[in-house]
Amino acid sequence: MTQHVSPPRDGTGKTAPADRPDAWRGLLSRVDVRTLSLLGVLAALILVGGITKPDEFLDTRNLQLVLTQGSVIGVVTVGMTFVIMSGGIDLSVGAIVALASVWATTVATQEYGFGGILLTAVLVGLGCGLVNGLLIAYGGMVPFIATLAMLASARGLALQITDGKTQIVTVDSVLDLGLRDAYVLGIPPLVMVFAVVTIIGWLVLNRTTFGRRTVAVGGNAEAARLAGIDVRRQRLYLYLLSGLCCGIAAFLLIILSGSGQNTNGNLYELDAIAAAIIGGTLLSGGRGTITGSVLGVLIFTTITNIFALNNLQSDVQQIAKGAIIVAAVLVQRRTASTT
Repeated sequence: MTQHVSPPRDGTGKTAPADRPDAWRGLLSRVDVRTLSLLGVLAALILVGGITKPDEFLDTRNLQLVLTQGSVIGVVTVGMTFVIMSGGIDLSVGAIVALASVWATTVATQEYGFGGILLTAVLVGLGCGLVNGLLIAYGGMVPFIATLAMLASARGLALQITDGKTQIVTVDSVLDLGLRDAYVLGIPPLVMVFAVVTIIGWLVLNRTTFGRRTVAVGGNAEAARLAGIDVRRQRLYLYLLSGLCCGIAAFLLIILSGSGQNTNGNLYELDAIAAAIIGGTLLSGGRGTITGSVLGVLIFTTITNIFALNNLQSDVQQIAKGAIIVAAVLVQRRTASTT
């Protein structure tokens, strides 16, 4: 004899739809809770800035400045996200940005105009990324050590090229991109470049085999190798990508500052790693999002801007950033232990 089971009832005693739990689970599975949390944090920071310095923080010029400053480190962070997702690390990004910026602004390079500066910055970034990739992928060096060596070498070479002096850019076509006349619909060119890099990074990570291989290598390199992925070649490509992003960031920094200095990119490696971490990228590799990393960049840039407008010391800014990083790592560990 067939047993009939009564459908579940809700709190009013009425029969609840049988598919309601499944519908809710499907909806929640499509919602990125971390992204929503980051958006909430960013909204809260904007609210704080609007309350503490309403006339200055909410001014259009200040918001454009926040986005412009975030664009340089944002491009670096996109490349860093790929590297960390593969289980690696790149401590040399700031030094590479410095080296690319000073090499691209030498008198000899500036004689070739806009194209010469851009091409030099990109090639220097790619060259440094190639060295990192070869040392790590084929030389068997630990990423921490290889990129630390690159950090020291690139900083030293940048100092040698400049002799400790600032190299002023005299190419008008480069300098003009930093002027308000170059803005398109109120959007600075640097922000548009950052947006393009972000979109391309998102598409590569989520819509190509390169992105899937990156996740696979970061999740389990041995399993990826057994699945037919050339792990060493993939790692080489990832450090090339990081170097490319550094070269682009160096060119943006040249536009923003109108000069090349051996101190450019100071602590960029820490900011990029921190932005990727609070955006949800696991330090152990295998998981991360470009969207989260970009939100992490915007959060840090907004914090810096609010602190500057309120005349707070830089050491307080660093303490706040450190606290955010620790909190993000603790959240990651708690999330990992519950899954």
